[in-house]
Amino acid sequence: MVDLNEKFVLGQLLVAPCRPGTCYEAEKPARACGTHRLKHLILGGRRQQRGSRDLEQLEAEAKDGRDSPPVADEPPRRRTREHLPPWRRKRFLGLPERDSPSHSSPERGSDCSYNSSDHEDGPLADFSYGADDYDGEGNEEQKGPPEGSETMPYIDESPTMSPQLSARSQGGDSISPTPPEGLAPGVEAGKGLEMRKLVLSGFLASEEIYINQLEALLLPMKPLKATATTSQPVLTIQQIETIFYKIQDIYEIHKEFYDNLCPKVQQWDSQVTMGHLFQKLASQLGVYKAFVDNYKVALETAEKCSQSNNQFQKISEELKVKGPKDSKDSHTSVTMEALLYKPIDRVTRSTLVLHDLLKHTPVDHPDYPLLQDALRISQNFLSSINEDIDPRRTAVTTPKGETRQLVKDGFLVEVSESSRKLRHVFLFTDVLLCAKLKKTSAGKHQQYDCKWYIPLADLVFPSPEESEASPQVHPFPDHELEDMKMKISALKSEIQKEKANKGQSRAIERLKKKMFENEFLLLLNSPTIPFRIHNRNGKSYVFLLSSDYERSEWREAIQKLQKKDLQAFVLSSVELQVLTGSCFKLRTVHNIPVTSNKDDDESPGLYGFLHVIVHSAKGFKQSANLYCTLEVDSFGYFVSKAKTRVFRDTTEPKWDEEFEIELEGSQSLRILCYEKCYDKTKVNKDNNEIVDKIMGKGQIQLDPQTVETKNWHTDVIEMNGIKVEFSMKFTSRDMSLKRTPSKKQTGVFGVKISVVTKRERSKVPYIVRQCVEEVEKRGIEEVGIYRISGVATDIQALKAVFDANNKDILLMLSDMDINAIAGTLKLYFRELPEPLLTDRLYPAFMEGIALSDPAAKENCMMHLLRSLPDPNLITFLFLLEHLKRVAEKEPINKMSLHNLATVFGPTLLRPSEVESKAHLTSAADIWSHDVMAQVQVLLYYLQHPPISFAELKRNTLYFSTDV
Repeated sequence: MVDLNEKFVLGQLLVAPCRPGTCYEAEKPARACGTHRLKHLILGGRRQQRGSRDLEQLEAEAKDGRDSPPVADEPPRRRTREHLPPWRRKRFLGLPERDSPSHSSPERGSDCSYNSSDHEDGPLADFSYGADDYDGEGNEEQKGPPEGSETMPYIDESPTMSPQLSARSQGGDSISPTPPEGLAPGVEAGKGLEMRKLVLSGFLASEEIYINQLEALLLPMKPLKATATTSQPVLTIQQIETIFYKIQDIYEIHKEFYDNLCPKVQQWDSQVTMGHLFQKLASQLGVYKAFVDNYKVALETAEKCSQSNNQFQKISEELKVKGPKDSKDSHTSVTMEALLYKPIDRVTRSTLVLHDLLKHTPVDHPDYPLLQDALRISQNFLSSINEDIDPRRTAVTTPKGETRQLVKDGFLVEVSESSRKLRHVFLFTDVLLCAKLKKTSAGKHQQYDCKWYIPLADLVFPSPEESEASPQVHPFPDHELEDMKMKISALKSEIQKEKANKGQSRAIERLKKKMFENEFLLLLNSPTIPFRIHNRNGKSYVFLLSSDYERSEWREAIQKLQKKDLQAFVLSSVELQVLTGSCFKLRTVHNIPVTSNKDDDESPGLYGFLHVIVHSAKGFKQSANLYCTLEVDSFGYFVSKAKTRVFRDTTEPKWDEEFEIELEGSQSLRILCYEKCYDKTKVNKDNNEIVDKIMGKGQIQLDPQTVETKNWHTDVIEMNGIKVEFSMKFTSRDMSLKRTPSKKQTGVFGVKISVVTKRERSKVPYIVRQCVEEVEKRGIEEVGIYRISGVATDIQALKAVFDANNKDILLMLSDMDINAIAGTLKLYFRELPEPLLTDRLYPAFMEGIALSDPAAKENCMMHLLRSLPDPNLITFLFLLEHLKRVAEKEPINKMSLHNLATVFGPTLLRPSEVESKAHLTSAADIWSHDVMAQVQVLLYYLQHPPISFAELKRNTLYFSTDV
């Protein structure tokens, strides 16, 4: 009976009906269709081992990226490794590639960490510009799943890392993908529709292969079910249903999709629509969710059945998949495990083709909204799957058989030998590893070089009072950081101009390279918040971060892992090689966080002003002194922008404070909730150390479609059991250029400065004099004065008092928060009907600051000052001297002349609304084209020796011609 069952089952595997007239795309059955897949991230996979193979052979195969071919014709034998199914064979990790004799493992330090020298470790030594340097999979051979993996795979959602679905013309030439944004109505629509056909043809061919694979997987199910009712079944009904769970449903979905799509592609014309087919396919992804949830159980069941039953072992190792139409081999043998992986691999293919179809579909085409909806559904599905499987996705096995998972990784700035080094830090379940990406010649596989590691059992966080002061690092001057930002903005503008003029790709690449270098230096030199870790065996390390949010994430992730029963250990050089080699495969952060690494279809972020009201918070278990801070991203890193007042001794603080935050290409808003620490014994040993306790933190994406409305948007963000309620409203930079004159000429806000000074019989408006006096009295040493946002409600209260000329102004000023007073002064200048340096002279200021000859520039810039109306000029000179006095306290208040110019330049000098519309088309252009020059104009006057109104008026060295 056993032999009969085996012959019956095996015989049924070869009777797959063929569909005539189908097309194929050559594909190796053991390999995945693309790098964007639900993937096992086990380095080197689980190699199929043969009897005489040794470690050197494995290393050679790992370097070549090949699996050894399965021996299909040998009969199965018990208790021999080489004849067991793949999941029973011993697992090996591929050793990292040795590029040259100079490759060596780090030297072991006295603290059981490993350190390698920092030679050739300059700021840009680790990175060279180009996508290949950061794409972890772009140049690798496309592999299928590591057979028999016990780790749940993971879906890579990023379309930017996806392989383009290339098509081939009749001549065999590759068709290059067009830019990723959708086609504008009527713009090269014919070419776009032709590309649509090519994309669909390629996808249809791969869909054909996928259906063949599902058919091959379904073939043994029926005969296995037939034998399940006999006295000696191969598998039980429950085992069959577990292994083949949802395969039939997935097959039917794709068969219907294929049958509907195929005639549309074969009978192609420009009016054909197929968006509804992809929309329907996306709506049925719930079946894949059920399959993915069962995937690990299905593999485990198949493994157990193979171990206990010779017949099923033979069946599972040789399933027949129909080959391509023109192939010499009509069928190819594939393992059941490889076929079970295909739906997981396939789940991202539809998402990728949707990206490509949208690129080549005119926005006014009937399919465009349907494809967008299908893409949205697919991406939401992938995100939900990743949330469920993320903790298990990065298992790696060491030669000792230990299981180690990658929990977190990212780029951090390390202070090493009194200089800043950009490192890629990897947090595994039992070890923290610090690495740098090695420089390799073109075409060679990239590798990481381990700088040091600390077992988590030995890692401790020193308290502020216990830790040593940060190593002496030469601080990067603020004005140089501002210069970098300006260069980056200018380069962005040049790149956009080149693209608009259809410039040469070589010129664009040169500009992108320059922008990358400046962004890299900015990223390297801007972080200031220390993150200290210590090896209990002696050595300490310091990273510098730009965000307390990020520091908290790293600390919490490490502390969570340390709650487990961890043991101290020392890695051998081979084990360290293997672990470091795995980092390239396991990493989740492929690119350093700079905007030049973004694709053209990615959002440029928001430019303008974000108004945020932090209302209240609840969920605290005990009373505390509580406050919130707000962070936004800019130039690839996060910066703290605002802070609420401390609400004392409460479990439900109600701040109701409004802030105005300037956005520069921002995409995210972070809210952190702190408990204020008043313990005087916890002395800051570093000016940038934050000793207050983070009670909760959260982050939201600044979706342009959500925030770019005129109305307030109220939301609640949950963080660690705490709920913070806030509202926000966004004003784009071009909208903020509009200056609305006040209808009440009795006030001061929105009223011409000449009218105010004439009414007050003063040379400088009273509001300017009083705010400046109060800032110099008690705010000149305030950290971030004029940069830190004041509470908007306080600013509005002061505005109302000044407008009403209330007698209690002085009393109110003395009690008001100094940042609110500074914010009121900025608001006054921003709401003038025209900027202080006037609309008329704006073009001349732009031309003057661009002059190269110093003498000519000074002549021009001084003449322009003389051309201002007297009230404007006197007020400007008064403000200049005040800002210079503020900058004298830079060591304390951290506000340099450059910082102050950045804050006030766009307020005092702005293009008129008419000119803005005439020359600029986007908010990003406004920032890059104008703000840089505005800042430079004010900076010129701030750096100039003192300018006297009287001397300026009578000085005959300057030209007196009209502007």
